[in-house]
Amino acid sequence: MNEIFSIAGKVAVITGAGGVLGGSIAKSFVEAGAKVVAIDIRQEQLDVRIKELTDIGGEAIGIIGNVLDIESLEKVAQEILAKWGRIDILLNIAGGNMPGATLAPDQAFHDMKISDWEKVTSLNLNGTVYPSMVFGKVMSEQKSGSIINISSMAAYSAITRVPGYSVAKTGISNFTQWLATEMALKYGDGIRVNALAPGFFIGDQNRAVLINPDGSLTERSQKVLAKTPMNRFGDITELNGAVQFLCSPAASFITGVVLPVDGGFSAFSGV
Repeated sequence: MNEIFSIAGKVAVITGAGGVLGGSIAKSFVEAGAKVVAIDIRQEQLDVRIKELTDIGGEAIGIIGNVLDIESLEKVAQEILAKWGRIDILLNIAGGNMPGATLAPDQAFHDMKISDWEKVTSLNLNGTVYPSMVFGKVMSEQKSGSIINISSMAAYSAITRVPGYSVAKTGISNFTQWLATEMALKYGDGIRVNALAPGFFIGDQNRAVLINPDGSLTERSQKVLAKTPMNRFGDITELNGAVQFLCSPAASFITGVVLPVDGGFSAFSGV
């Protein structure tokens, strides 16, 4: 493999590693020779993930950590530094949506469950900001590192029914630009901060709104594909190359970008 795209030997911290997206990226990272620190709040899913990574010969450890608890994250950072001495990459993958913060087709905005709104906005936005504070501090001392956040198509233009998720992901896009600027100005060009904006991928969280019980596409899915020039949903593995590229020396002059991986959804007017 061309060395300019290599992340071999890099210590990569992945939050939400017990989930589908975090797991896919973790697998691709160990296959690329990175040392993976899988973080999740769920011990059972973390155990499954570490077994999966080590079974394929990966160098990986799992640590229970709460992305909404600074003290928990600081303990994780100390454990990583004690084992590997540095943190090169932070992938802020933890996030998601909740039914109570998603409006049903016949539901009004003022009927939304406020407690779920608060949980969704906090998990996605604070769950990106807090790890960036803790692990970014280590990077600032090293004067090197790469942080990748996860934005969304919902941050580009309004997507119906997901107000909490949309607001949080829009905040992540702005925070990505802000932190990229902050790190470069204060610590030099060795620390970069970027984000991905995935298009539409079918997963556990959105399957019910995209796929009918009989396997056919919902009306919402048909609208998504009508605005996706490639006319298909993405495969979760199609995010892996973009993440690795942004973390590699090949992207050494790229910071503050939000990269769409969306089959053209964000480019197409629909006409």
